[in-house]
Amino acid sequence: MKLNQYIDHTILKADATKEQVEQLIAEAKKYEFASVCINPFWVHLAAEELKDSPVEVCTVIGFPLGANTTATKAFEARDAVANGADEVDMVINIGALKSKEYGIVKNDIEEVVKASKPALVKVIIETALLTDEEKVKACELAVEAGADFVKTSTGFSTAGAKVEDIRLMRETVGPEIGVKASGGIHSYEDAVALIEAGATRLGASASVKIIGEE
Repeated sequence: MKLNQYIDHTILKADATKEQVEQLIAEAKKYEFASVCINPFWVHLAAEELKDSPVEVCTVIGFPLGANTTATKAFEARDAVANGADEVDMVINIGALKSKEYGIVKNDIEEVVKASKPALVKVIIETALLTDEEKVKACELAVEAGADFVKTSTGFSTAGAKVEDIRLMRETVGPEIGVKASGGIHSYEDAVALIEAGATRLGASASVKIIGEE
């Protein structure tokens, strides 16, 4: 299985340097990954360096906790798109979800979807912090709010992508919505197992190693 077009080649560490981000971009071009996923500060740089490339520019919104106000997330999304982002991965309001404040969660996603147009929106539900019932509800709210993808994890919580979570998310959203597995994907075997469970995109920092094992 050729994995390169499934992969969002990712560096989201707080201490990532310009040199490391430029290396990520060069690797993404070389291996033709689906996108680079970087913090908002680096979006303009990535957009400039990838303008003649099929590699998309992905960034994160409300990251990594999801607890920003909706207005802040919407502003971040508009700013990211203005700087050249093609895709935005937003973190839901996890506390509101767990408090069963579903209207707040849905509105939060809707406002980011609206602010991000025409960029694609992936909704990070942070599966490690949710019960199965909450995972299902988060996915349903993301679909109702017009998101393009649901995504497992930020990579900054207690655990990352699990096959059983991908299977549950795929069953919940159906065949039309993307499902992104992210966090803890270190090998070709990990990647294939997640794709077979229903993932259509993978977020990974070990991307070059993973495709080297194909």
